[in-house]
Amino acid sequence: MAHSRQRYGPGKGVFNIGQRIITILVSMLETRIRLAVIELQAEKFNLIQLLLISGLTVLFTAFSMMSLIVLIIWAIDPQYRLMAICIITGIFFLLAIIFGLWSLRKSHRSTLLRHTLQELEIDRQLLEASHDDK
Repeated sequence: MAHSRQRYGPGKGVFNIGQRIITILVSMLETRIRLAVIELQAEKFNLIQLLLISGLTVLFTAFSMMSLIVLIIWAIDPQYRLMAICIITGIFFLLAIIFGLWSLRKSHRSTLLRHTLQELEIDRQLLEASHDDK
């Protein structure tokens, strides 16, 4: 009889509640970690794809621009070639600055782990709401 009382006593209810709370917290943590891993894998795949496409684009653009520059300089009269080279260099420098600033602005709008951060914010709000109710 004493053995059955220990099994179903008031301490067992508290133990069960504590165990359920820990199980729920571990489950929530596992869900958030899985979500973060999935997002990181998707971002890694997108980043690799973007780097490959960008690299090929830069490579082919560079070759075509070099060929075009040679043709333009070759077609200009010899007395104006130096001025044409200066103008072309200035235009490329201006384009490099514009695209560099555009890249910086674009990189600041990164959405890395956006969904994980949203879920953590929801969890925090729920915990604060349950704490305020007490």
